[in-house]
Amino acid sequence: MNLPNALTLLRIFLIPLFVIFLLVKIPYGDYLAALVFIIASLTDSLDGYLARKWKQVTKLGIILDPLADKLLITAALISLVELGKIAGWIAIVILGREFAVSGLRIIKAEEGVLIAASKMGKTKTISQIIAVILIIMQDIYAPFIRWDIGSWAMYIAVIITIISGIEYFYRFQINS
Repeated sequence: MNLPNALTLLRIFLIPLFVIFLLVKIPYGDYLAALVFIIASLTDSLDGYLARKWKQVTKLGIILDPLADKLLITAALISLVELGKIAGWIAIVILGREFAVSGLRIIKAEEGVLIAASKMGKTKTISQIIAVILIIMQDIYAPFIRWDIGSWAMYIAVIITIISGIEYFYRFQINS
């Protein structure tokens, strides 16, 4: 166990706390949920950076890091659907892409090929994180802004997610 893997595990352990703050009606629950989500999201960048910088990339980290990312986004999307803040189709499209690309990675890994995250894949993750935060925090900015930037951010995240998925499958076809 090293610090990057510990940060990945921390992200996984923060997910139930995030969901509780978001779904249970408590004072400032949305703010606490957003804060936990932001902290969890920041550990995603930090764990990878530290693992590479300190040369502590491990098989456990290679497996756990993308799993933790998908668990966090899955928890957020399902919770937002439950709250009626996003449509179910949005969660289905995003999660469908995540499962498909994960399956692709597993197939390629069995062939001895690791598919690293592309720039578009990283952009996809950032766009999803921003959209989730904006939707959770919409009560803060809604009185001051006429249009729903959270929903627009989520639509943009869906488009980037689809493009990113196509990119991975295109790369897979080339490498087959």
